[in-house]
Amino acid sequence: MTTPPSDLALVAIAALWGALAGALLPRAVHRFSVPWEERDGGWRATCPDGHPIRGWLGRAGCDRCTEPGQGQGSGQGQGQGQGSGPGSGSGPESGSGQGPGPGSGADAPGGVGLSLLTAVVCGALAAATGVRPELVVWLLLAPVGVLLAAVDLRVRRLPDPLTLPLAAAALALLGPAALLPEHAGDWTTALLGALALGGGYLVLHLVNPGGMAYGDVKLALSMGAVLGWYGWATVMLGTFAAFLLGALYGGALAVAGRAGRRTTIAFGPFMLVGTLAGLLIGAYAA
Repeated sequence: MTTPPSDLALVAIAALWGALAGALLPRAVHRFSVPWEERDGGWRATCPDGHPIRGWLGRAGCDRCTEPGQGQGSGQGQGQGQGSGPGSGSGPESGSGQGPGPGSGADAPGGVGLSLLTAVVCGALAAATGVRPELVVWLLLAPVGVLLAAVDLRVRRLPDPLTLPLAAAALALLGPAALLPEHAGDWTTALLGALALGGGYLVLHLVNPGGMAYGDVKLALSMGAVLGWYGWATVMLGTFAAFLLGALYGGALAVAGRAGRRTTIAFGPFMLVGTLAGLLIGAYAA
């Protein structure tokens, strides 16, 4: 069966949106990628030479340091965070392992990779969701998810200025979507899903703070909201996928001799990938 041209156009438009949004993420990734013990207000405000880094969108690093005749700033530095969660940290936000220090931007991720990744995510969401109104919500939230995954991979930390507003934005945006025709979800279940999954992760954090970071608990609120839109089966599927992927990755590291019992990994990306998997299946089946 061939795909209608209208569906292909929708996927192409969504992928183009993702590519443009992802190209603007490097500066935000660079500014939020501050190790837990070096954070100042939750993000990087200056380069090593003391020049202020302004704005959140565009290429990473300090504009003044990259001007002709200007130096590139002082060393990159590394920060050692506090070990915690399946992949996060022991502070109020997630943070563990080693992450880049406050360099001037040479260590920042390239826009091409982020752009491509966000384009693929947005295109896949459009293909699964179709023209239903919740697609707009997924396309608005997807770049923030990519941003969170990139930061957590770099410094083992899920910043509060991203996780908490993401959960609020998910519920706030899904509210109007629930009032539009042709939607395929339920806002009440999205709210209950956020509370249930956030509560479940909180219990895991309280039982074993070294095995589940508080930043993961806050991210779980967003996971529960978007997965809950398509029902409890989708919540369970996305949650199971996150833990399965994390376990497989940890097991692969152990088999390769690169991890032991005390090794921590960034669990946020697995939560986000699991959420994406659950969301795609839930949207397709709705």
